[in-house]
Amino acid sequence: MRDYERLESLKAGTLSAFALICTYAFNAIANSSVLAKQFEVFAPLQINTLFGLLVKFAIAFLSGFLFGVTYRYVIREDENQHLKDGVVLAFALVRGLAPTEVESHLAFWLLGVLTIESILCFTIARLILDWAIKNYWLKPFKSN
Repeated sequence: MRDYERLESLKAGTLSAFALICTYAFNAIANSSVLAKQFEVFAPLQINTLFGLLVKFAIAFLSGFLFGVTYRYVIREDENQHLKDGVVLAFALVRGLAPTEVESHLAFWLLGVLTIESILCFTIARLILDWAIKNYWLKPFKSN
């Protein structure tokens, strides 16, 4: 039974990680090619090196994986939308506001963009996980 649950968690984490990294890639391209070039306040969104891109993708992948595993355990077989939204918001706020730990002088607008981007990424990952559960590709964690 434990191996079965671990396999389901691995599936949830992997699916969520790929969903999040694809969404993040779209956002990174949009941020680098539009926002960062048009508005000086968004210049930190520019990805200048391959190493920087790989690091950001690795962090997005890890965040998505942890989200998927956690989401599966938190929602269990519950249909509570507030619980599902709370998991998304918790992960998104941590990811979106984390840059203030490194640079406390970041512009309000930049933090807003990063937070909205994170909410979008985790919401899409959640919707894909919900879809996979609904279509029996993934099983929710069983409550005892």
